[in-house]
Amino acid sequence: MFNIFMILSLIILTIAILFNIYRLIKGPSSADRVQALDAIGINLIAGIAIFSVYLDTHAFFELILLIGILSFIGTIAFARFLERGVVIERKR
Repeated sequence: MFNIFMILSLIILTIAILFNIYRLIKGPSSADRVQALDAIGINLIAGIAIFSVYLDTHAFFELILLIGILSFIGTIAFARFLERGVVIERKR
């Protein structure tokens, strides 16, 4: 019964990722696209965590950490680009 709930939650997360991909492509503004990309990262982290519990392994915890860090850095970089037009400022 527990396995059925985990598979069902993975299916729901997959549908959520598909909706976020639609928002990423079709989004009316750049801020909506950045928010959709961040939501995709969060959904991927949740999906990998559920899959790790389903397989009863600890092997995917490093991958969860890596995706979380990359998602955070990507969101910050996109936000700085939208705000200032550049990601890294070079003062001379």
